[in-house]
Amino acid sequence: MSQEITISVIKADIGGMVGHSGIHTDLVALARQHLEEAQRRGVIVDYYVTWCGDDLQLIMTHRHGTDSPIVHGLAWETFERCTVKAKEMKLYGAGQDLIADAFSGNVRGMGPGVAEMSFIERPSEPIIIFMADKTSAGAWNLPLFRMFADPFNTAGLVISPALHEGFRFEVHDVKGHKRIFFNCPEEMYDLLVFIGAPGRYMIKAVYTKKGEIAAVSSTERLSLIAGHYVGKDDPVCIVRAQGIFPAVGEILEPFTMPHIVEGWMRGSHYGPLMPVPLQYAKCTRFDGPPRVVALGFQLADGRLVGPRDMFDDPAFDEARRLCNVIADHFRRHGPFEPHRLPMEEMEYTTLPEVAERLAGRWEPLPEPHPAIAGGDGSAVEAD
Repeated sequence: MSQEITISVIKADIGGMVGHSGIHTDLVALARQHLEEAQRRGVIVDYYVTWCGDDLQLIMTHRHGTDSPIVHGLAWETFERCTVKAKEMKLYGAGQDLIADAFSGNVRGMGPGVAEMSFIERPSEPIIIFMADKTSAGAWNLPLFRMFADPFNTAGLVISPALHEGFRFEVHDVKGHKRIFFNCPEEMYDLLVFIGAPGRYMIKAVYTKKGEIAAVSSTERLSLIAGHYVGKDDPVCIVRAQGIFPAVGEILEPFTMPHIVEGWMRGSHYGPLMPVPLQYAKCTRFDGPPRVVALGFQLADGRLVGPRDMFDDPAFDEARRLCNVIADHFRRHGPFEPHRLPMEEMEYTTLPEVAERLAGRWEPLPEPHPAIAGGDGSAVEAD
């Protein structure tokens, strides 16, 4: 059996209570029961079931490595069981993230979001798990850049010998189905060329220069998988902390500035990402604003010690207040950009159906009247 421990965070929206605002506690209890059975059988080392908004979040530790059919199958079975329960209660959008009809060995490309990493535990292994609702997979680009490449955020990049060499970023082109690696700080400007467009280019993982995994995110785009809008991606992200990685406070610091992400109502609007404790991870105002929660754990031989609700701190009150100010300003734009996504980003929403229905009503612009020369040589319009 591998000495490495693997932590897998797999999430899905399998039914909302009420509308898209939150999740029913019965689904959480049912998922815990299913993972408890798996733990007793020795399939997983430990687990924690939680939620963010209307997304069910499965946090599991095990020794099967990443992309394990055993663990992915367990998550899929859990979501299926919960979907049956959600349909019994007539919850909204029951099973909406389960795009595939049957499990085929890996949940990637089947709807659920996945973030996984394998490593050998350090003497002390603190990790932070970020979970977002009502936003897209590119929402982690700016925070991950600031954690691992911005010295104004992470003082350790300047003053800590363990971090001074910088980090290596793995970026995915989710539309071109390819990836590229950038070393920072050497290639920072090249990195920013791409990750500044988070709708297409997303930070999948961050590594030390020696190849040790530091962070990993989910990059699944539901609309690209389904071919049409079925809900936002609602991504997850795992970040290791302390030692050769940024400190916990440096990892949380990017969220003191509510950056603008796509998502919100019908997945078709820009808005601020609000850092909240778990009790406030309920998106009600215009189905938002987009939320992010952060749970901190210590790993102990694969066991999850915790969690600690990291945004349950008055130090983030000002960020939340500012989020509401920004949200007010964006909402006053109504259906106009820059609140609504630009047309090229609306391809996988319901807007194309409206555009197709009206396509026949478009007509060519009238031709301009030809000009003729007057007696003095000046141009005049023809009658």
